[in-house]
Amino acid sequence: MLLRSVPLKTSMLGLGATLAFVALFSITVGPMNISLADSAASLLQPNNDLAPHINLVIQEIRLPRTILCMLIGAILALCGAVMQGLFRNPLAEPGIIGVSAGAALGAALAIVLFSELSLQYPTFMNFAAVPVFAFLGGALTTLLVYKLGTGKFGTSVTIMLLAGVAISALSGAGIGFLNFIADDQMLRDLSLWSMGSLAGAKWSGILLAAVTLVALFIVFYRQAMSLNALLLGESEAQHLGIPVQKLKRKLILLTAAGVGITVSLSGMIGFIGLVIPHLGRMLAGPDHRVLLPLSAVLGALLLTAADMFSRVVLAPAELPVGIVTAIIGAPFFLYLLFQQKGRIL
Repeated sequence: MLLRSVPLKTSMLGLGATLAFVALFSITVGPMNISLADSAASLLQPNNDLAPHINLVIQEIRLPRTILCMLIGAILALCGAVMQGLFRNPLAEPGIIGVSAGAALGAALAIVLFSELSLQYPTFMNFAAVPVFAFLGGALTTLLVYKLGTGKFGTSVTIMLLAGVAISALSGAGIGFLNFIADDQMLRDLSLWSMGSLAGAKWSGILLAAVTLVALFIVFYRQAMSLNALLLGESEAQHLGIPVQKLKRKLILLTAAGVGITVSLSGMIGFIGLVIPHLGRMLAGPDHRVLLPLSAVLGALLLTAADMFSRVVLAPAELPVGIVTAIIGAPFFLYLLFQQKGRIL
């Protein structure tokens, strides 16, 4: 509720400025020390006096990574906010109910099946095979969890969580089998999906993530009032003229698509979709017209900060960013379980 006394435009401008500063600072972090002034000069002055290798590191390695990091964080936070609104439960998050694991299994399957084509047709792998298989894995997982957890009395969080555990275990077994039969190149690629990494950011992936974020945000924001109505209950929303089941199917598939694309680009990065919507509600309340854009900015901010931490904590080695987000998110999830233990059954 902290931002309710501040106009939304002012709050978003302040958070946007903070995100811009963190993103610029992120470009300076890495094995090669680069100052903020040099980073700004490389980005804002095409004909600068910096050494060519510094411009190369900034513009071809760190800038793409930072942009992709912000896009992935925003997508995951948006999907988490929508999923929690749909199920009216704070424990609903793509990673916890197995959606990310299903998407990762799909991406891993595409890597193994089409490994021989990856060198000859990298565009096919980046824009078709891996994202499509990841989407299918995430969509099938989402629909399965939804079917298992939804009955005539509503959605059972316990069944959703148990289904997520089972699906994550099954997906982990599938990925383990693919690791067992994979060659060295496949193993290097598969390691990306198991722990999450943004080190392989490319401009083609940024384009895919940007288009995904814009499309999801437009659709989700148009349904903000419907999500607000769902907070009252499904029957109340139906009385208001909202086609609840149609809305659920639509948003579930779009959420699965968003998670699938993020997994195809960065691997499994969990808990962003759990932590950020809660933080957004604490700051601005449950209105999805405010919560959705706020979650997108906060998600970008958190993942960018986590990625910076992953690069410096074991420098010059790099900790997978999925481990960092798990360190942040797992205790928060346990806290939510304690808060919900009286209502979870």
